[in-house]
Amino acid sequence: MDLDLVRGPLSEVRAVVFDTDGVLLDSARVHASAWKEAFDAFLQAAGPPGDTPAVPFRPFSADDYRLRVDGKSRLDGAAAFLASRGIELPAGMPDDPPGDRTVAAIAARKEELLVDRLRTHGVEVWPGTPRLLRALARSEIPCAAVSASRHARELLTTAGLMGLLGTVVDGGEAALLHLPGKPDPALFLEAASRLGVPPERSAVVEDALAGVEAGRRGGFRPVVGVDRTAGPISSSDLRAHGADLVVRDLAELLDGTPEED
Repeated sequence: MDLDLVRGPLSEVRAVVFDTDGVLLDSARVHASAWKEAFDAFLQAAGPPGDTPAVPFRPFSADDYRLRVDGKSRLDGAAAFLASRGIELPAGMPDDPPGDRTVAAIAARKEELLVDRLRTHGVEVWPGTPRLLRALARSEIPCAAVSASRHARELLTTAGLMGLLGTVVDGGEAALLHLPGKPDPALFLEAASRLGVPPERSAVVEDALAGVEAGRRGGFRPVVGVDRTAGPISSSDLRAHGADLVVRDLAELLDGTPEED
């Protein structure tokens, strides 16, 4: 019988809002892989259109994903990465077909690659995820999931987690509601509002720097950073952006499990 108990900071809150990719689901690396293929193909080509000089090829890296893209909407992530390389492209329109002539077209190519990967391989659930969600449910602490991805609800359903969540705010709903992306706290605030709990009585659990910053800006307490790499640099970055504590897996927030950093 599952007898896990919530301990520490989460035992004192009235609601918990989770990021999805990289926190509830092992899907961040699928997103990173799709971004890498889309960006590297662009960077290896002639570079930006028009009179802008060609840019030397420097592959999209894990640090690029963590610092520029992770936790943001597709358009914001694509724009942030290109800007970090000094590349200017027209923004384009949200319905631009996949390609490399606009920011939106590169984002569309990433989406195309992501869908192919998800259909072929799917995603895994982190072992600590269902344990923590069940423990929170027994403690009558409602939970929500947020994601910049439009696929979050489908993936959470496939993973068998939807029944443990009070609400989900995904990328599709964010677009319909005109909610700005992280590091703006709008996604988290919408989720907490749906749960009927103010942010100061709610926790945010995030692995992305932009998401941790959003939780802090929104007044959530505590903000829990998740460092799946167990690396000192990533952990320090999460704290610098506003995490009150950093764990390597959600199971660390349960009674009788290893201590966080």
